[in-house]
Amino acid sequence: MWYLLFLWSFLCLLPITFASPHKKVSHTTTTLEIESGSQSVPLVTGPSTRSHPSSQPHTPFSGTPSTTGALTATSVGNGISEGHVIPAATTYPSDGNIHNAEPAPFVPAGGVGTNGSIPVYNAKSDFDYESLALALYQEWIELDLFQDGLRRFSVQDFQAAGLSTTDRDLIAFMAAQEIGHATMLSNILGAQAPQQCSYNYPYTNVKEFLDFCQKLTRFGEAGVYGFLAHLDSREAATLLTQSITTEARQQLIFRQFQGLFPMPEWFETGIPQSWAWSLLAPFISSCPANQTRLIWQNFPGLRIINQPMVSISGSNSSNGSSRSNVTWVFNSTLSSGINAVRFPNETSSGTGSRCKNNSSQYSPLSFPGRPIALQWENPGSKIGPNNSYVTTAHANMPRYVVWVSQLNVTYTPLHIGHGNRGYTVQPNVETYQSDPAINGTMFIAITDSDPFLTPFNLSLINPHVVAGPAIYQAG
Repeated sequence: MWYLLFLWSFLCLLPITFASPHKKVSHTTTTLEIESGSQSVPLVTGPSTRSHPSSQPHTPFSGTPSTTGALTATSVGNGISEGHVIPAATTYPSDGNIHNAEPAPFVPAGGVGTNGSIPVYNAKSDFDYESLALALYQEWIELDLFQDGLRRFSVQDFQAAGLSTTDRDLIAFMAAQEIGHATMLSNILGAQAPQQCSYNYPYTNVKEFLDFCQKLTRFGEAGVYGFLAHLDSREAATLLTQSITTEARQQLIFRQFQGLFPMPEWFETGIPQSWAWSLLAPFISSCPANQTRLIWQNFPGLRIINQPMVSISGSNSSNGSSRSNVTWVFNSTLSSGINAVRFPNETSSGTGSRCKNNSSQYSPLSFPGRPIALQWENPGSKIGPNNSYVTTAHANMPRYVVWVSQLNVTYTPLHIGHGNRGYTVQPNVETYQSDPAINGTMFIAITDSDPFLTPFNLSLINPHVVAGPAIYQAG
């Protein structure tokens, strides 16, 4: 009897799965059924976008500037000279092996902002703030520019230039993208972030509008590439990278709208902030009171007298369109700097045509050995918002034309004529074999010397700039 009591006590101590009799479980396969049709998913709303005027006047500034000159600090140094290679820059073996302990599994040592700290998306230096503020000025003008072209020109005007209502919708979507970009940069900069201004554009028809957009988005993109790697705020650089790549797509689309090959180059170009500001400022007529000002230099304007241009017209060919390259038209540009091309006004009320993305239709817009006729301004012009900025140059006599394209910084001699006129010859240089360096929508400027520079330290060219930059439509 006692052993039955012991057995009962032992069974009570066991887990229930051990104490209960073992049962044979049959395994069955079930099929996951998904209901047809859309499911109701609650919207997770995003933060609001920054407010901006829905319509602005597009007339030149006619008042008196309350202040002149770029923003400056109380103390200004004598300049930045080209230094030497830092010894630590060449010590890493770069042999494919791991040379330091891993901070975590599958994580190599090194990198910036990889230590697990919480990112703070703000400006961390004067360089950051002034660079990001310049980018915001660019986003604001692009928003206004895209909207202005859609308001100014009718559906019929676009059709006469070969664009459909779907193309107009795409430009409208680009404007919406700029609202997001401007909001992001404003949030990074804080309460004193620049506001949207009033602008004055030189185009008079759809083709000139498209060419202006294609060139303006090009220097907006290049201006960010020029400072992106130098930002102290790696967090801000991350977000800006994700917006500027969108702008690169916009520029590609405007090239296609013009019938140009969308991306003829292997690498995109970066330019210094003062180059981008020199190209942008002339089209800002006025800004709101207490607008945040910029530190960047405005160089004297440079005009390309015989800018390469593309002319598109309808034809009876099998592909539905034809294109002729006009490379010897003088006085073909609407203004210095951006050098947008002058097109005759459209008179046709029918539907035009534009080149499709067919490589058999493309031929070079320019070529090595092509003479480039130039005209440049003297320092001292009042430009930019409220005519409150003044063009300056600290260089000596003009001697060279610098060509900034892809990874290359190339110089050609400047042959000076009467007054501020001269010419140079398009160089014949490759970035790598089979990649002509002088291609796409690129940049030139007049300099007093030919210092050796690379994409990372290109801003050291600024003290040598006599006039420019100008956008050159090489391809």
